[in-house]
Amino acid sequence: MSRIVVLGTGAVTPAGWGISAMMETIDAQRAVEQTVLERPTDQGASITTPVAKVPKLTDRSLLPKSPRLRRASALGKYAAAAVFEAMGAERHQAARDGDLRVAVICTLMNGCVNYSNRFFGEVLTDPSVASPILFPETVYNAPSSHLSAVMGSSAPNDTIVGDGAEWFAGLELATEWLDRGDCDLCVVVATEEMDWLSAEAMGYYSSSLLPSEGAAAVVLGREGDGPRLMSIPDPVSYAEVESPVDAMARLWRNLGADDNGRTLWADGRNGVARTDQAEDLPWHGPRISTREFLGEAMGASAAIQTVAALEWLRTGRAERAVVTAVGGNEAVGGAVFDAP
Repeated sequence: MSRIVVLGTGAVTPAGWGISAMMETIDAQRAVEQTVLERPTDQGASITTPVAKVPKLTDRSLLPKSPRLRRASALGKYAAAAVFEAMGAERHQAARDGDLRVAVICTLMNGCVNYSNRFFGEVLTDPSVASPILFPETVYNAPSSHLSAVMGSSAPNDTIVGDGAEWFAGLELATEWLDRGDCDLCVVVATEEMDWLSAEAMGYYSSSLLPSEGAAAVVLGREGDGPRLMSIPDPVSYAEVESPVDAMARLWRNLGADDNGRTLWADGRNGVARTDQAEDLPWHGPRISTREFLGEAMGASAAIQTVAALEWLRTGRAERAVVTAVGGNEAVGGAVFDAP
């Protein structure tokens, strides 16, 4: 593949706003604090679900200033903050001034569920008072649309909806755009927000899963200094193989991961034996499982794993990083990065 460089990273997680808070939690191997999501029922009772939520934003400088973000849903703000951190103030301003063509790719699984819940709740209660202002915030493409608007970008913009491994499809698409010269830089961001429906649905898979939320972003380019994206094989679809275990085995061969003691494996294990089975492979080098500390953030988790792995490379703790994720119903994906 051609030279693709990671020029910046950003993250918003239940550990806090920014990469430093996330890495502090991961390095300490300390699980984030849980809160309770409560849903009243028609019978007057309530259903409670333990979750890991992003803390309230107290430093407004972490978000770019834009009227587009005033009504943005939580996942839109998470995405904007992660991208703003990844871009840095200088690149962000260059994009605003038209000196950089910045493309945007957003990958997600659950989408803008809170505003969807609110809007369609109003429709069901009384269609005559349902707010049309909310409707644009219910569509999957809302976060990526906001990002391009905030940066004043007319470069390509796309949203990819899929399972927890769709992040790697976003990275793969970004390399195509950069190779074709469609943009100078490409931001790839994955973002999710918490709601009662997805949180309770996770309980059907396992009561041990901790529903989570957040966002993570990388800025990719062809010039500059930073970790390099060395390999991103096509995700292995479950339509091609019999099981996630078989899919992971094929992906692992395609990744060519070298367990030499200096390669980090940032896997997608979340502590649930049944879902972790596909990544239950022998590994003697360093290994991190970010979901065990930050919770299961659906489409955003693989991006969070990637950003954590890139921090290991940036700080010299590893020479190479392998990142993998086992999607729930579509595919298994992964990528390999080298230190700067």
